Amino acid sequence: MATIDQQFVEYIVKTLVNNPDKVAVERKIDEKGVLLSLTVDPEDVGRVIGKRGVTAQAIRVLLRALGTKQDARYNLKIVNTDETEAPRHEEMVEETTEEVAESQDGETSELAEKTRAELADLDDLDI
Repeated sequence: MATIDQQFVEYIVKTLVNNPDKVAVERKIDEKGVLLSLTVDPEDVGRVIGKRGVTAQAIRVLLRALGTKQDARYNLKIVNTDETEAPRHEEMVEETTEEVAESQDGETSELAEKTRAELADLDDLDI
């Protein structure tokens, strides 16, 4: 039977994702407190994390509030179950640089503009 904290996280996450049937929350207790491991469909990971991690941070804040009421310390871990690894930043830069170099016209191509915008977005991330 799921505990109140597991049910709480499941309820929030299931309202956010496209595949609510694939949401699972595992609970472990250790000396640091309660660790909730959240597993969702790989397609829904971005929805749960949110832009710049805002959604995940909001869920963690709500968990802290619940922890205050329950007199417990909660940590939320979002488990990546995607079998295919995401390309590393360096690989993406190499591929897009090659694509831009292959551009035949002397003007700035749409691909070059898109690539510059994506790289600027990556540079803004706090990792």
